[in-house]
Amino acid sequence: MIHSLFMINGAGDVFMEKHWKSIINRSVCDYFFDAQRKASSPDDVPPVVTTPHHYLISIYRCQLYFVAVCTTEVPPLFVIEFLHRVVDTFEDYFTECTESLVKEHYVVVYELLDEMLDNGFPLATESNILKELIKPPNILRTIANTVTGRSNVSATLPTGQLSNIPWRRTGVKYTNNEAYFDVIEEVDAIIDKSGSTIFAEIQGYVDCCIKLSGMPDLTLSFINPRLFDDVSFHPCVRFKRWESERILSFVPPDGNFRLMSYHIGSQNMVEIGRAHV
Repeated sequence: MIHSLFMINGAGDVFMEKHWKSIINRSVCDYFFDAQRKASSPDDVPPVVTTPHHYLISIYRCQLYFVAVCTTEVPPLFVIEFLHRVVDTFEDYFTECTESLVKEHYVVVYELLDEMLDNGFPLATESNILKELIKPPNILRTIANTVTGRSNVSATLPTGQLSNIPWRRTGVKYTNNEAYFDVIEEVDAIIDKSGSTIFAEIQGYVDCCIKLSGMPDLTLSFINPRLFDDVSFHPCVRFKRWESERILSFVPPDGNFRLMSYHIGSQNMVEIGRAHV
């Protein structure tokens, strides 16, 4: 699957590289730099660059390029999603993902990448599981690890890894049980001078902050779910029930996560009712 990962800054310098199978020379990035020079902006760099012996699959986030190197054909979206998970994890651990923070926390970054990918295949990508495996860095822990020579990696296997719900750790307890849902929508529209809508579409997300004790089982329904043209769910969603009843049924992870993303095309541009739990 994924052999190597290169992190490249805006100046074109490879400031971090990670190899899982065999070591691939960073000169393979020259093909990526050629594509970068031909692009008018960083966002226009082709996400997939083909070389004689490798495939370079990349994303651009936080003013950094994340380039994955594959030696065989793989689903590009699968690799792109994994790269976004890597950036999301760095932001969760370090508040933001910048070159200076990655360099400052090299040890934690390498530990995270070792756990997130096993022999080139995604293994643990959920934040809850990773935080049980690798403690987020802080000043006291950094000083203690430097003095004692210990690492941030836990000696015990996360409890969630042993269940059929790996995205949620067991034994979660809160004094106040709370659940927050944020619906975020981006509207793209073309309107003529008379005020009539020529074209419009909506790209939406449902972000959650769940702080519930135990193992809660939630359902979320919509007044008119047929409006959704294309949807993408967090693994916790029971997809079969969505297909049959158009109801979101799920055991949520603990903390912040994106429950779903959706697209509404111009043919469905009608007033959307409010969702209810």
